[in-house]
Amino acid sequence: MPIAHLTLELRIEGSQSLKDKRQVVRSLKDKLRASFNVSVAELDETDLWQRATIGVVSISGSRDYLEGLMQNVEKAALRIVNNNGGDVVDSFLDYL
Repeated sequence: MPIAHLTLELRIEGSQSLKDKRQVVRSLKDKLRASFNVSVAELDETDLWQRATIGVVSISGSRDYLEGLMQNVEKAALRIVNNNGGDVVDSFLDYL
């Protein structure tokens, strides 16, 4: 059974405090969970207010389904982060 793991590197330029960063990250995590029924977590918690790393994981019987799902998750993440004053600077997709 394939497992897809998407890593998103975020840059939040408008963030002036840890509170600002958490607001963007929490919004992204909540919306992705609700829309796509995936597991989402902040991976490398740093003290940098302008950077965040998010991990998204899903499991399915079909690798093709996972590919489409993760492409849609990435597009949605780009839109959500852009609407909150940030940017997705890099993304990595792995399968187990």
